Amino acid sequence: MSPKPPEPDIIAPPELTPPESYPFWGYLDLAGFVMIALLAVLVESFLAGAFLSVVHVKKFLIELPAQLVLYAVLLWALSTIFRRYYGRPFWQSLRWVPAGLSDAVLVACGVMLAFAVMGGSVLLKTPDIDSPMKDLLSDRTAMMLVAVFGITLGPLCEEIVFRGFLQPLLVRSLGAVAGILTAAVPFGLLHLQQYGNSWRHVLLITMAGAAFGWMRYRTGSTKAAAIMHAAYNGVFFVLLAVQQAAPHAGAPGFISTGSAEHSQHVRYQEDHQYGAQSYAGAAPVTPAAVPVISAAAAEDQQQNDQ
Repeated sequence: MSPKPPEPDIIAPPELTPPESYPFWGYLDLAGFVMIALLAVLVESFLAGAFLSVVHVKKFLIELPAQLVLYAVLLWALSTIFRRYYGRPFWQSLRWVPAGLSDAVLVACGVMLAFAVMGGSVLLKTPDIDSPMKDLLSDRTAMMLVAVFGITLGPLCEEIVFRGFLQPLLVRSLGAVAGILTAAVPFGLLHLQQYGNSWRHVLLITMAGAAFGWMRYRTGSTKAAAIMHAAYNGVFFVLLAVQQAAPHAGAPGFISTGSAEHSQHVRYQEDHQYGAQSYAGAAPVTPAAVPVISAAAAEDQQQNDQ
């Protein structure tokens, strides 16, 4: 009788690892980040105000470096959360990845959004008001520096915080539409003081933030939202440069800065308001959002054409 052949070893099937939940961070991380951000803003405002009360220089020479330091602190805080508590890489965690769309398409989306917001500003009858941003951009040198900042570091940092860090958490909890809109609200409110506490400007900025959020959601790329944001801001700065180069010219002259100034009243004088009381460090100095046409300026242009 032949020996019975040995039974083959039974290999257990590999255990299936459940897909990782994204985002992997939670609201406790968000609360810690917000506390760090608020503390950083308070320290920035105090130090910058104290410096301006002693050294008489133009405000933007303090505001821009202070904004850079603030952004650096915020990015450091996010990096610490990801690397120390989760052992995850910074850029990949925030989905700073290619979008699957060409840069030209993303830029075109930003340009179209800018002109859509301009149309919205006419419908809302955006008022002509004085604001910190209007004062800041009346200085040519300040405008050039803010322009560089507003199409590079500004969109990058703001999209990382709002669309890279905040929005995924809200979308997971509330769903796509509600999460995108909810993340856009604090983005708009962040610029309330910057645009003279005008609710119309905040509404327009919130709409723009929702558009950036939609791009982030549809492409899965925070980088895509940042490119769109940079192109959006770029439209504003190009039109403002044209306006300042020919303040009494026709068509593009009534494009406003988001503070809705008239083209006939673009100011070139330097800002001499020094001191701690004139410093508003809590609001970002980049015009994150609104290349708008004021209703009053549009009416003035129509009268001039007639």
